[in-house]
Amino acid sequence: MKMIKWSTVRLMLILVMVGFLYAFAQIRNGQRTLKKTEVVFIGSNTNFVRQETVNKLLIENKTDLRSIRLEQLNLNKLEFSINQNPMIEKSEVYSSVDGVLRAEVVTRTPVGRYYGKSRSYYIDQKGKEMPLSPNHTARVPLVFGNVKPQILPKLTQVLKQIHADMFLKKNIVGVTVLDDENLELTSRNYDYIIEFGKMIRIERKLMNYKAFFQKAVNDRTIEKYKRINLRFTKQVVCTR
Repeated sequence: MKMIKWSTVRLMLILVMVGFLYAFAQIRNGQRTLKKTEVVFIGSNTNFVRQETVNKLLIENKTDLRSIRLEQLNLNKLEFSINQNPMIEKSEVYSSVDGVLRAEVVTRTPVGRYYGKSRSYYIDQKGKEMPLSPNHTARVPLVFGNVKPQILPKLTQVLKQIHADMFLKKNIVGVTVLDDENLELTSRNYDYIIEFGKMIRIERKLMNYKAFFQKAVNDRTIEKYKRINLRFTKQVVCTR
């Protein structure tokens, strides 16, 4: 008859105890009721969705939080419900043992606003349509012209480059898509037209414009120009 080692018995007892305590904690925590909700917006675009809107989705329009037990919460369902909001890019919902239901929300980032005869909408940083918000108006370039689906990826790259640069973000207020798919940009403070041309070599063309702007401001000639041509990446051609 083999002898039972006490070390093996102790290990089995420890595993059983740990399993029991874990199950007990899960049952106890599940029976706890919800005490409060917290909504945290991540990033800089925090004005498109109101906190109350997300809060209602979290508690599923129930007014008495004490009636909601933690075990009743379907976190995946809550995340899915929040993500259906057209202003929200993604969310993460989780609960703590002290009865707090927390939602971390990332809202979408508009980089341009299409302005047409029949409708207007934002273009987000992923090149997708984003509805206007009743809560906030983003300061992004207005986009005019025939924005065909096939050019939207390249157009979004131009808008993203403008949005990411503090100078360009303040200076460029309009982007017009011409029939030949060339672009024209407009400045906030000056009347000249910026002929961007085809949506290629985007970063180089915008760097050339910044260099031209700095020089033209320094020598006080900037108000004399009517058109600024960026089509040639090695030079900027200006017309008075």
